[in-house]
Amino acid sequence: MGLAALAFVALGFTLGRNSGEITPATIDSAAELIGLSFSAQEKDSMVNTLNTQRNNFEILRKTKLDNSVGPALVFNPLPQGFFPDQSQQAHDWGLPKSVILPEKESDIAYLPVHELAVLIKNKQLSSERLTRIYLDRIKTYADTLQCLITRLEEPALEKARAMDTELAAGKYRGPLHGIPYGIKDLLAVKGTKTTWGANPYKDQAIDETATVVQKLDEAGGVLVGKFTLGALAMGDVWYGGVTKNPWNLKQGSSGSSAGSASAVSAGLVPFAIGTETLGSIVSPSTRNGVTGLRPTFGRVSRHGAMALSWSMDKIGPISRSALDNAIVLAVINGMDDKDPSTIPAAFNYSARKETKQLKVAYFKSFFEGDRANIKNDQAVLEVLRAQGIELHPLELKPSVNPGPIVNMLLVEGAAAFDELTRLNLDDQLVAQHRNAWPNIFRSARFIPAVEYVQMSRQRTVLIQEMHALMKDYDVIVTPSFAGQQLQITNLTGHPALCLPNGFGENGSPTSITLLANLFEEEKLIMLGRLIQENTDWQAQRPAMFDR
Repeated sequence: MGLAALAFVALGFTLGRNSGEITPATIDSAAELIGLSFSAQEKDSMVNTLNTQRNNFEILRKTKLDNSVGPALVFNPLPQGFFPDQSQQAHDWGLPKSVILPEKESDIAYLPVHELAVLIKNKQLSSERLTRIYLDRIKTYADTLQCLITRLEEPALEKARAMDTELAAGKYRGPLHGIPYGIKDLLAVKGTKTTWGANPYKDQAIDETATVVQKLDEAGGVLVGKFTLGALAMGDVWYGGVTKNPWNLKQGSSGSSAGSASAVSAGLVPFAIGTETLGSIVSPSTRNGVTGLRPTFGRVSRHGAMALSWSMDKIGPISRSALDNAIVLAVINGMDDKDPSTIPAAFNYSARKETKQLKVAYFKSFFEGDRANIKNDQAVLEVLRAQGIELHPLELKPSVNPGPIVNMLLVEGAAAFDELTRLNLDDQLVAQHRNAWPNIFRSARFIPAVEYVQMSRQRTVLIQEMHALMKDYDVIVTPSFAGQQLQITNLTGHPALCLPNGFGENGSPTSITLLANLFEEEKLIMLGRLIQENTDWQAQRPAMFDR
């Protein structure tokens, strides 16, 4: 039965459309796809079993499963013997007592959250005025950037007025009180469309609100819009076009959190929520010159979010600064009974902690050679050294190759969008090239169940090895796309902070990434804040939208 299961996950799909007779020749063809061979006697013995399996597949397919239904097997990134700290302390953001309100509205629009929060708390700026500034910018620039799916003008203004009324009455909810924001349109909001960026779902309405949106609402946030994503969370191509990079309109925004990153970069919102499975926060944050935080897997509830990979999807903020991301993470962090993958863990950032006491390493070989933008990466190390940070050289050399393990994502994605493939709805997606979802989902049907389990077992090895590598350091500095670190850390669930670090020869922004141990995002924020307080990379604005 083990070999049969290995070979014929594929057959149920292929023959589900054409229920012809299973023969030894059929078995030969299927076995060739997975690199196995069987004797004539073995093939003869399999035929009845395979017919039974195929019939069982057809029975399974009679039960319609919503995308929100996850598998009974829940991924847990915790290495053996490791448990996160659960002692939550009061947050100390180290915010200034006062901020000068700029005269120009464009300058207000580009202020970071932590400064806007002070202006609102001190009643120098009303939430309604701030919300109107961002709504006006969305009306002016969103079509140019092709970054918006739904503008929520009336609900946003109503919420902003309510936040102003509360503040006048002495009620202050915290740093996000009255702060406008946007979300990636794979998060459900009751009463709105949730399109997932894909033609088959462009009129979809989900009758609930995602947990992260509920938490941001309770914290006083003002949701002004739902931004684009590459269809079904890949790339920057969606059913309405290609989301643009504000620094270079001839270039896409990258993906899949394309609209969230583009909108923050162009000053349409001070922060937005994105998601990452295999680079979907890091990549658009890099392309658009903004700061993205990918939290530890299990820290933030995914309830109400489109599922692509139940074992790899993560939700996090994209903003103008590391500190802004910390403020947002403090709100969206936490256990959720509606998401079995969430893990209880404290997030204890304090501006009083001494950053220079952090033990910081870097992947030495990634900073060597003459590849593109390496000088920008090396400049970050020089900034840290100039601030008195001792840097420890380190190499990333796991015993298992993460490349094949990434196929787990493809299998889970194919399962999440099973009917899209079986009912030929995938033909409605805009992207139809070989590396687009339709072909990927079809091909993933031929990845054997046994191999999927073997990938998961190798992933366990990878988790243990990464924990052993990182446990002696607080932060590891790495070029964002060097080597296989992006694949590895998405598989192991480690958190990452992606920061702007200059521009490439083509004028587009570049980035550096900071890594930390599981559930130690506060250390990423500490070091990221140090870098950003001693550089101006994150303060740069795309000229076309700086007005």
